Amino acid sequence: MALIVFAIILLIASFVLASSPKTKIASNILRVVAGVMILIGIGTSCFVQIDAGQVGVPTLFGKVNENILGSGLHFVNPLVVIKRFDVRTENYTMSGVADEGIKSGDDAIRVLTSDGLELTLDVSVLYRVVAAKAPNILKTIGEDYRGVIVRPVSRTKIRDNATYYTAVDLYSIKRQEFQQKIFTDIEKDFNSRGLELQQLLVRNITLPESVKQAIEEKVQAEQAAQKMEFVLQKEKQEADRKRVEAQGISDYQRIVSLTLTQNQLQYEMIKAYKELALSSNGKVLIMGDMKGGVPIILDGK
Repeated sequence: MALIVFAIILLIASFVLASSPKTKIASNILRVVAGVMILIGIGTSCFVQIDAGQVGVPTLFGKVNENILGSGLHFVNPLVVIKRFDVRTENYTMSGVADEGIKSGDDAIRVLTSDGLELTLDVSVLYRVVAAKAPNILKTIGEDYRGVIVRPVSRTKIRDNATYYTAVDLYSIKRQEFQQKIFTDIEKDFNSRGLELQQLLVRNITLPESVKQAIEEKVQAEQAAQKMEFVLQKEKQEADRKRVEAQGISDYQRIVSLTLTQNQLQYEMIKAYKELALSSNGKVLIMGDMKGGVPIILDGK
């Protein structure tokens, strides 16, 4: 289009030069050049290339055409203006770290919890434009859907949902639940606008230092209580084991005392002496009668 405009300027200049006989030749040259440029401009304006990962939305005098153009080369009306939309995954990060997100400086989200404390959240929103909804986005939102929808909707939903949780819950046990809840709310709003929410990451939660210290002390106390409970349970199991062992010994002794006789004891003693007598080691055995008889002396040398 810029080439055609430039050619028209040259054509006007050629008519101006034609008024003088001295510049008539130059005027004719300008007309030829302008004509060639107009033809080239019209030819190139009829072809539009859409890059991979994009769709094109044709507009003619402000009217949006619902027939989107996919990636590739397309032949179009030279008067049509093509608005390109990226349909790949985009990342919108709001962070307290300078220059980490789209906006420079501190762009973290500050929220108030149900117990009245202010927390600072770093959040990344992963989303994409639904290709079929691109014409509707252009008509109802415009090309700046990041600033009109993605940023304000995300920040508002996060702040609204944070009021249902305490600072301790968000920092510890209910962080995942909070993340899932805001994902559901934002996803619903995005879908109605032609955007698809793919993932929402609450990457960092910053607490006031006093609250952070109190939470850490509480977590340590809970861990100590769990450890003590484990120790007590282990000691109880050991006590039960010893009690069972003692009961077994007691039962054994009771059974032995009821069944063991004097003759049995004498027989066991004779067996033991016999084994010692057959041993290769040198020794002297003095065997006495269990009932007080004359002892028997065995020399094993």
